[in-house]
Amino acid sequence: MSESRGVPPTQSPASAPIAPPERKRARPGERRVLILQMLATMLEQPGGERITTAGLAARLGVSEAALYRHFASKAQMFEALIDFIEHTVLSLINQIVEREAATPGPDIAVRQTQQILRMLAQFAEKNPGMARVMVGDALVFEHERLQQRMNALFDKIEATLKQCLREAHHDGTTQGAVPEPQVQAAVALSFMVGRLQRYVRSGFRRLPSEHLDQCLGVFLG
Repeated sequence: MSESRGVPPTQSPASAPIAPPERKRARPGERRVLILQMLATMLEQPGGERITTAGLAARLGVSEAALYRHFASKAQMFEALIDFIEHTVLSLINQIVEREAATPGPDIAVRQTQQILRMLAQFAEKNPGMARVMVGDALVFEHERLQQRMNALFDKIEATLKQCLREAHHDGTTQGAVPEPQVQAAVALSFMVGRLQRYVRSGFRRLPSEHLDQCLGVFLG
């Protein structure tokens, strides 16, 4: 009997080589977000060294040139973080003012001020890296316009506090002898900025919300 000619065996699906999954490329807008998220994460390291584009690129696993395709400079990255802080904080402040105004009463100004300060404390605790930007700790040795932008944001917050307190003062809804609105607003904001600075300098251990209500009662009543 002649030997039958063998047929080349076919590979079973189980034994076939598995092609590596195709890596999905992030879109340009998504890459910008990833860069900013990593920058914010690096800022969350207490007492960390100054962040460099080389270090940021290494954490992302890309070249520095890849960063510069999305941001012209590191200062522009920080500006994007400040944009986020400004948009978020001012939007929340507007919501607080409108919500508390819907429930008028003799303590409306105090309620608005308390809620705004609580919101700033909560924002910092949820975003420790952003807190470093807010108090200027992350902006040391960076372009001075970045600190000027943060100063401008705090000026806006103080102006809002002053307006809330002034309206209550003029409407006669404040009770007893109280300081002038601009004095109350300045004290309130200075207190919260001090809380944020302590939070950052303590390596994020001393929370801004620590005994917050009791402290607010001291100068707001």
